[in-house]
Amino acid sequence: MLDRRSFADRTTLATQLADAVAGHINAAIATRGEAAIAVSGGSTPAKFFSALGKRKDVDWSKVVVTLVDERWVDELNERSNAGLVNQKMLQGPAASARFLPLYSGGAEPDATQIGRTAAGLEILPRPFAAVVLGMGSDGHTASFFPGGDTLAEALSASGPVIAIHAPGAGEPRVTFTLPRLLETDALFLHIEGEEKAAVLEKALGDGPVEEMPVRAVLRADRPMTVYWCP
Repeated sequence: MLDRRSFADRTTLATQLADAVAGHINAAIATRGEAAIAVSGGSTPAKFFSALGKRKDVDWSKVVVTLVDERWVDELNERSNAGLVNQKMLQGPAASARFLPLYSGGAEPDATQIGRTAAGLEILPRPFAAVVLGMGSDGHTASFFPGGDTLAEALSASGPVIAIHAPGAGEPRVTFTLPRLLETDALFLHIEGEEKAAVLEKALGDGPVEEMPVRAVLRADRPMTVYWCP
């Protein structure tokens, strides 16, 4: 169920991943009239965001973009994933896309705030045309962190999003639940560097999901394509 693709450098990977995601966006628009994608933050996807946002063959006015997960910070915060998406992807041709943030205000993602985020996501087209995950060196993906206080729920809950606090997460987080992320036409894992390749190999081995939560995705009964470069 795992299709592994390796590329010589980050620029080539970004271009090829953008090609794949754009293809799924266009296919969804052709069949359903609209498309939604969920992307991951952090430093890794910046080149991919830029490459995708420049695609002129996508009718961005029919596209909704959201995040796989988010740090519970304002968009102006340098740690905000929403800020990165707006700066790197939603420019030029992609400026006409609609963006749905996961942060809904306040200092903590309490039940009221998570409810507000979930309500804002009700207009999100289903299923996703594409979901692009990342992976940390600790084996987390989305905000499914080892030691997360709501990890079990995040991996099984039927609701769209959940708050999570974890030792390695820094800020409180909000994340799509795994069942909701798996509702997608295409699932990608974007990783770069030898360290991440070694983490993936370990995650593919035996061991508990709680130790490396990315295993929950790798063991899900659905195809996933890994895009990797040194």
